[in-house]
Amino acid sequence: MSRRISSYDKTGGNLDAWLIRGGEKKTIADIKGPACIKHIWMTLGLPQEDYLRRIVLRFYWDGCPEPSVECPIGDFFGMGHGMRKNFVSLPLQMSPQDGKGFNSWWPMPFKDRAIIEVENQGEKEYWHYFYIDYELYGSVKAVEDLAYFHTQWRREADTDGWAYREKFSSQSMMRDPRAYNTDGKENYVILEAEGNGIYCGAHLDIDCFHRNPYDWYGEGDDMIFIDGEKWPPSIHGTGTEDWFNCAYSPTQEYNAPYHGVILYSGTKSWPWKGKQTVYRYYIEDPIRFYKSIKVTIEHGHANSFSLDMSSTAYYYLSEPKRGGPPLPPVEYRLPRPDEEAYVPEK
Repeated sequence: MSRRISSYDKTGGNLDAWLIRGGEKKTIADIKGPACIKHIWMTLGLPQEDYLRRIVLRFYWDGCPEPSVECPIGDFFGMGHGMRKNFVSLPLQMSPQDGKGFNSWWPMPFKDRAIIEVENQGEKEYWHYFYIDYELYGSVKAVEDLAYFHTQWRREADTDGWAYREKFSSQSMMRDPRAYNTDGKENYVILEAEGNGIYCGAHLDIDCFHRNPYDWYGEGDDMIFIDGEKWPPSIHGTGTEDWFNCAYSPTQEYNAPYHGVILYSGTKSWPWKGKQTVYRYYIEDPIRFYKSIKVTIEHGHANSFSLDMSSTAYYYLSEPKRGGPPLPPVEYRLPRPDEEAYVPEK
């Protein structure tokens, strides 16, 4: 049976949003299973754009005391930086006007109960419109062998790359022995989880707030370590733009179902300046693991660049667990405002 929970005005009027006050936490859906959430739509009347990082979404499945989803609301719907922008992918979209219509199509099955809550960690109130569309089943058999949806949000506000820190040029850095990464230990971590499940991809939000030894923020190989394996991992990539299935340091925005460039902010004088958002979703080709998974990517070749990197990873586990480490306080989630120039000394 098809069902919906929404923010509609139950008086029959047209006040079809919930007011969420500063500091307030509110349950927007409490669904008895067995069921599967098929689609979520939201739009927000915000006092300022960075509330996309101040408002937190949490999902709880089947009595698990910790959230399997705990994510800033804008990032959950596919784009970071506290920004809204029109884009289309298969599982996630931000739709007109100006990216203010949020859509998620990730299936979210559960057996007994699902709770979805929002928390406004800002000081000002906002208006929250929503649909939660789901299927309700007559028997648990419809979902008994299905996995639980999870996310992980992470950020490293300064990846502290050795080539930037020590003021190498693009030529001299390649002569340094650190230009050979043979363990992946300093890579940026997109996802780290234990259990039996599948990894379905991520979006990566990069702010080139320094001018690094060469402008292009990529050349960082993705490395995915499955079930505790050591370097080299069984899944090893060849560069950041290769990970999101584009090529040759792209400067064009492009949206495809499973990969693309949502945001490009470079200029003629600084081609990859500022904020960039890219994504790769493993829908046709999910990455399977049985004990654990660690999804990483270099920040610049051999972790040489200082970047502000954040990400949201999407995955499923055979049992509900906490979705990644607890979120940091608001001040550590807010987007970085400015960039600075780079002057090589070597």
